Amino acid sequence: MRKYVPEILIGAIPVVLAFLLFLGQNVVPVLMFAVLGFVVFYASRGRGKLTALSSQQRRPSKKENPFTFEQIGGQEKAKQELVEALDFLVRQEQIAKLGIRPLKGILLAGPPGTGKTLLAKAAAHYTDSIYLAASGSEFVEMYVGVGAGRIRDLFKEARSKAQKEKKSSAVIFIDEIEVIGGKRDGGQQREYDQTLNQLLTEMDGIYANEAPRILLIAATNRKEMLDSALLRPGRFDRHIQVDLPDKKGRLHILNIHASNKPIADTVDLERIAAESFGFSGAQLESVMNEAAIYALREEHEKIDEKHLSMAIDKVMMGEKTDREASKEERERVALHELGHAIMAEIIRPGSVSQVALSPRGKALGYVRHNPLQDQYLYTKAFLNGQIMIALGGAAAEEMFYGERSTGSRGDFDQAMDIVKTLVESGLTELGIIDASMMTKEAWASITRTILDELMGQTKETLEAKREVFTLSLQTLIREETLSGEEFRQLLKENAAA
Repeated sequence: MRKYVPEILIGAIPVVLAFLLFLGQNVVPVLMFAVLGFVVFYASRGRGKLTALSSQQRRPSKKENPFTFEQIGGQEKAKQELVEALDFLVRQEQIAKLGIRPLKGILLAGPPGTGKTLLAKAAAHYTDSIYLAASGSEFVEMYVGVGAGRIRDLFKEARSKAQKEKKSSAVIFIDEIEVIGGKRDGGQQREYDQTLNQLLTEMDGIYANEAPRILLIAATNRKEMLDSALLRPGRFDRHIQVDLPDKKGRLHILNIHASNKPIADTVDLERIAAESFGFSGAQLESVMNEAAIYALREEHEKIDEKHLSMAIDKVMMGEKTDREASKEERERVALHELGHAIMAEIIRPGSVSQVALSPRGKALGYVRHNPLQDQYLYTKAFLNGQIMIALGGAAAEEMFYGERSTGSRGDFDQAMDIVKTLVESGLTELGIIDASMMTKEAWASITRTILDELMGQTKETLEAKREVFTLSLQTLIREETLSGEEFRQLLKENAAA
């Protein structure tokens, strides 16, 4: 009977209003009170966009496909730590004998696309738990109390669903936890402060002997922004770093996403894994998908290595465009890219993989480099070399035109990022300093000093290769794309000439 109350009220209200009009009464105040009562009723019930979400009726309930840790590649260390933490839920009798307190929360921190959400889904499957997912942005509204109400509803829904499906535990996953868990400044109360306080209260209310047990897993890209009250033991007990995969991890991920695709026998996925240095799991999945699309366009039955190489270029720089440059502009772009390529071959012989004039994304041309061995520590000489390679394009333009163009903007951004790394690592004349204490003027001064010095060295180095530019220019314009081997052969022929 209760579920028909709204329909009964909707039918009764017009009858009452018509009766009042018949009696000659003013119905405007009645309408205003009815609207106000409607809003208050829905606010108290937690319905509507302005109020807390009534999770049991509004949150979509769909059957999640089982997802296991074996389906996640490149995160062996993170999986090992997570499984160890989850065993506290699975092996309850053993941990009770040792007096171990089950974990209440697990924080997954790392760059976007590294598989944090997948790890949470696999955790729910591993523990045979109910899985509920939400984003931090769902809990913040301009109306006070909305977020706190949604937090209460989320935990209430987890418990009720676990009881309904006769599960002993439930996993709640909150993505972008920094939205509601940011550091509090001690100022006036704000809506998301109340939301955070409610989350802390709910986590404190998780007990080891309760049934069903609740495990909160949260993910963030910016752990440093989180409030210390959220990070302390007893709330988020375990912090797991989910980093970008290394070469072995990238190969594992590529093999996973290649399992349902027809890959040609000549494809060397290990080489593709090496070329995709710095790619996240999401980007590697996109590489395999884009390669399949390229194969479809060319009506090939299998994915070739060239399709994978084109897919890497697309994920890194975007799709090819149909912009047509003038002859003068093409020559400038060709000289610019030759500057990068020649400088790269001088500093690290054999490093150029491809030189191209075809527009892709925002770039009118590009140089793709052969992958280095995965490296996490860099010397001053290595970083200076990277800066000189980045400045090679602008230096070549100055050599032949006497001025630079806007095409060097991205190169300069890259060079300045490397300068920042040098300063923060204590590899400059400033020595070991706290970079956060430097003024804008100090940053400008040290950046200008380093870049001016390295630009001078770059120009001097490339000036000795002026004839190579002249002899290679027309070949690059005519061919538009040169492989690394073709480019190095061209350099040898020009050197001999």
